[in-house]
Amino acid sequence: MKNYTHLTREQRYQIYVLRKTGHSQTDIADLLKVHKSTISRELRRNTGGRGYRPKQAHRKAIERRMDKVPRRIAQTEWYFVERLLLEDWSPEQVSNWLNQNYGINVSHERIYQHILEDKSHGGTLYTHLRCRRKRRKRYGVYERRGEIHGKLSIEQRPSIVEEKARFGDWEVDTVIGKGNKQAIVSLIERKSYLTLIRKVERKTAVLVTKAVIEMLKPISHLVHTITSDNGKEFAGHAEISEILGAEFYFAHPYASWERGINENTNGLIRQYVPKSRMLESVDDIEIQNIMQKLNNRPRKATGYKTPNQILFSIDPVALAS
Repeated sequence: MKNYTHLTREQRYQIYVLRKTGHSQTDIADLLKVHKSTISRELRRNTGGRGYRPKQAHRKAIERRMDKVPRRIAQTEWYFVERLLLEDWSPEQVSNWLNQNYGINVSHERIYQHILEDKSHGGTLYTHLRCRRKRRKRYGVYERRGEIHGKLSIEQRPSIVEEKARFGDWEVDTVIGKGNKQAIVSLIERKSYLTLIRKVERKTAVLVTKAVIEMLKPISHLVHTITSDNGKEFAGHAEISEILGAEFYFAHPYASWERGINENTNGLIRQYVPKSRMLESVDDIEIQNIMQKLNNRPRKATGYKTPNQILFSIDPVALAS
């Protein structure tokens, strides 16, 4: 049975006067028509060094009660949340990034609720959530793409690459569109998750080699190694190594986990360019916009910092605004 009730300001002044006139706690409880444990707790919790004072007692009680009430999120804080959602950040990324960088404490569950509320009122925040689809596991697949000469196996790659102890180790892959005609070449730096992408008209070794060199040459000082799968489009690995001064390694066939960062980032690219979309409809401006969004999007693996934050100290909130 719950015996304790919240006292009003007037009742606290009554307690003060009755104690001054020598009334016991039981008498005070009877006169105020509350349980005696209510009076006992009131005096125990709100009596200070100068005795029981009703004004201070009421303020302390209100403060304790407010601490138990979930904090209301200010409209200015929702502005931050919505701006980052519009940049295609996940609720978890928004929650952790705002907490770490601005001290704004809003859970990802509450952000999901906000998105659903927005949707019910005709809003479009939900359209910026990443669509997750189950990937089909491949069984009994045999290598049909031919052999690439002069390959260096990932087993020969320095251990420092796996440790992510430096900047400059990259993973490369291609993302194809509907009809398997055109492709997007994606490069991801393993430590910062910086992403570079470029569209090629055909997924040929010549065009992919040219795209990789053109994307990485301006930052060749940040290129130590490159790791790819065994696709024939990477047959120009020797030329890439020579021009960039970097070692080029190949993962084991169908061992996608050996290039997990690249695989995950390709999934993010699919948010903008799903498999059902023809790449002919994707122009260079859109490619640049996608790349900008990816590099201003926090990653859990980097402590919810964005690639641009890590490498260039660029605040994504400033960009979003």
